[in-house]
Amino acid sequence: MRFIGFLVIALTLSACSIFEPLVYRIDIPQGNYIEQKDVDKLRVGMSQEQVEYVLGTPVAENAFRSGAWHYIYHLKPGRGPITTRELIIYFTDERVTNIEGDFNIPENFFIPLDA
Repeated sequence: MRFIGFLVIALTLSACSIFEPLVYRIDIPQGNYIEQKDVDKLRVGMSQEQVEYVLGTPVAENAFRSGAWHYIYHLKPGRGPITTRELIIYFTDERVTNIEGDFNIPENFFIPLDA
């Protein structure tokens, strides 16, 4: 009788882990989804309005440095590893001066649009 009791308790406690692969979990994307092809459109000297047209509104503007926009993308899939990508755009006098983050700097980034 004790064996059956232990078996019932063991099955009850492990029931969630047995059926977990059958449970659907949604992907949870947050922030700005940006691809390298979007970043390739950026150039030195672009205005903030031009950057906003290309990439959309930033997730956050740096409160301590008003000349930096942060584009952050965070994806928590139902199964698998979490993905985070970040792009920071620096402005001086409301014009792009530099970018950094998880994307490659485009070849023609340092050639202004006016040239």
